[in-house]
Amino acid sequence: MEHPTHPDVLVDGQWLTDHLDDPNVRVIDVHLDPAPYERGHIPGAVHWPALTTLLTPDFRTNFDVGATDTLLGESGITNETTVVACSEHRALGAWVFWFLKTIGHDRVRVLDGGMEKWRSEGRPLTTDVPRLVAVDFRSSEPEHSRRAPLEQVLAAVGDGESVLLDVRTAEEWRGEIFVVAPPQGSERGGHLPGAVHLYYEHTLRDDGTFKSVEELTALYAAHGLQPGKPIITYCAVGMRSAHAWFVLSQLLGWPDVSSFDGSWNQWGRLPDTPIETC
Repeated sequence: MEHPTHPDVLVDGQWLTDHLDDPNVRVIDVHLDPAPYERGHIPGAVHWPALTTLLTPDFRTNFDVGATDTLLGESGITNETTVVACSEHRALGAWVFWFLKTIGHDRVRVLDGGMEKWRSEGRPLTTDVPRLVAVDFRSSEPEHSRRAPLEQVLAAVGDGESVLLDVRTAEEWRGEIFVVAPPQGSERGGHLPGAVHLYYEHTLRDDGTFKSVEELTALYAAHGLQPGKPIITYCAVGMRSAHAWFVLSQLLGWPDVSSFDGSWNQWGRLPDTPIETC
């Protein structure tokens, strides 16, 4: 199997098992609800409920410096801590990676296969919640080139250069679903004009681990994607688009990839953004 261009961004279950007692490693288990964490998690893992930590009430990524520094400090993370991100949800580990890299914390890895793979391998689980001592975390210089703001996406539509990559489900792509429900009121369903559709889970094997570089390169080539052109990924609220960003930029090493973290949650609520439906 061909290894990723940047193997330091991924760890497997054996590596993490060997580092469970390492004080410089902190496992972050992120979920949309607490049930998966409560029924069993990696020993020492800290739970981040996504809806109240990394997202604001309007489902936008929370980049408030004060909130971010408090969250990481209360999680026992210093600027020297290596964070290993995992989840039962196949996209959320990579989303945490993208988030931490964007706020300037470089010491972050993704557990390949997430909790799905960890459980299948019979690795240790606990229901004990770790007792943490708050530490000081100071955000570094943010790296916002990983983000595609609304203005950049608007300019990219129809520019003949940029590739817009929609990684949502087929139902979302066709406009049948808006985020988690059919469109209501002023909300609009559909996709960005000219976007390429490729569901994010197609980059994964059946066990949730990432496919090889050869497999990924062939997958994207089959959908007309090649390195060299600017690529903007998007989904509903930025989680799955961050996963696609991770695959393209970190595993394949493609140079000009950004995630539209506003995604359809922002685009579909505006009255005059162009859309297509199927």
